[in-house]
Amino acid sequence: MKTNIIPRDGELVGPWQKDLFTAVQTGRVGNEVFDCLIVGGGITGLTAALLLQQSGKKTLLAEAHTIGFGTTGGTSAHINTFADTTYNETESAFGTEGAKLFADAIREGFDLIKSNIENYKIDCDYELKTGYLYAENEDEVKLLAEIFEGALKVGVPVKYVTEVPTPVPYEKALAWAGQAQFQPLKYLQGLQKAYLAAGGTLEEHTLITGVILKNGVLTAENAVQSIKAKAVIYATHMPPNINLFNFECAPYRSYVLAVQLKSGQYPDALIYDSQEPYHYVRSHVIDGQELLLVGGLDHKTGHDDPENAFAELEKYTRTYYNVSSVKYRWSSQYYVPVDGLPYIGKMPLAPKGIYCATGYNGNGMMLGSIAGRLLSDLVRKRPNKYAGLFDPCRVKLIDSFSELVKENSDVAYHFVADRFGFHETDSLIRLEPGQGKLVEVDGRKVAAYRDEDGTIHALNPTCTHAACIVNWNGAEKSWDCPCHGARYDIEGRVLTGPATRDLGRYGDEK
Repeated sequence: MKTNIIPRDGELVGPWQKDLFTAVQTGRVGNEVFDCLIVGGGITGLTAALLLQQSGKKTLLAEAHTIGFGTTGGTSAHINTFADTTYNETESAFGTEGAKLFADAIREGFDLIKSNIENYKIDCDYELKTGYLYAENEDEVKLLAEIFEGALKVGVPVKYVTEVPTPVPYEKALAWAGQAQFQPLKYLQGLQKAYLAAGGTLEEHTLITGVILKNGVLTAENAVQSIKAKAVIYATHMPPNINLFNFECAPYRSYVLAVQLKSGQYPDALIYDSQEPYHYVRSHVIDGQELLLVGGLDHKTGHDDPENAFAELEKYTRTYYNVSSVKYRWSSQYYVPVDGLPYIGKMPLAPKGIYCATGYNGNGMMLGSIAGRLLSDLVRKRPNKYAGLFDPCRVKLIDSFSELVKENSDVAYHFVADRFGFHETDSLIRLEPGQGKLVEVDGRKVAAYRDEDGTIHALNPTCTHAACIVNWNGAEKSWDCPCHGARYDIEGRVLTGPATRDLGRYGDEK
């Protein structure tokens, strides 16, 4: 039987993509005006679309590629009651009540996933696990104490433990009972079935390039049609085109291996170290075979070599585990917000009725779920206790100015230095099959890739979002922008925003 592979935003095939059904299209739109257009078919978009449709709203979900194509399809799918932005960090920036609200939001996102699985009978490998966080040195022990105190203060159960199912030597450790894991694309497809059953409209391969207010109605444009709606939700991980979030969120790549162990003994837990960037470990049965998932070594998109990241991650894994074989390796992208919390709500500087969600850090499953609920409430003009905390228009420049400067200083560097400091003299002839590189041709910079058949794919390397110069991602075979995270395939087609226009082919502009 031929294996059906659901596509994602990279060349590498992850374990979640196999043997899933493809979306059922519900027909072209026509001139009707929808109550809400949801742009993006990940966990945020599908959660919001389902809630709105079930509330009686007439909705359309438009996905540029296929359902789960982006970050949700590449997640390692941990469901936690704690977050990458710790509760004591949240308290420092948003006060005690803000930290408690954030903890409530994390828990509510967790519970929403669980209730959806139960209500719609979604078979998605959902399992409860204990989560462990351990410290390997004195500084990390101090960090652990802060995390422990912060969690207790906001009412999140946690305790010190002496036993952790890890071969890594450690000094102290915390444990959170009742954490969880699942198969994210199976979950998404369960939401998709429920959405279609409720009468929702779905359009895949529908890239929304912009939204304007026209005759009192929001009009979204794509290559073949206009879509009219009273409200629009950007559930695209990063809203498209130039916007405020390009300066308030930094794009990061994260890496995962799924390996088979010679011992056949796998930890029945979610396990995290306290390094920066940290490593995480869990197990999952895939195609009847239990595998160990090991992730980490995150770095800013387009800055470090992904192949080196995978090599270092495999080296780390083999140091502590007796690996029989590497079955999968893949990577994904997320955005780190400048003040630690996501931006969910009315989109700044946009026409009334346009909403967005971004900046989930590494906690997209819980925060994407609660974002879907919050956005659906805002569209329906219902109160939601998280609206103020996650308001995209919040001003926290005093607390976050130094972080804003740090995350954006290299954006300016890449914008300038990549143009005037480039001394690469390699010719196209030196490109090996399967290799991409920035080269100079006739004194001009070219993003060039030679495929396995020897054909050269030559592109203008200037990102169509903000005119930075893209870098080659040899692992996922994509051109990644180091400034704001836009990514393109070898033909220059947009894989992920905030860009909405493809890279130009070299020579077309002549």
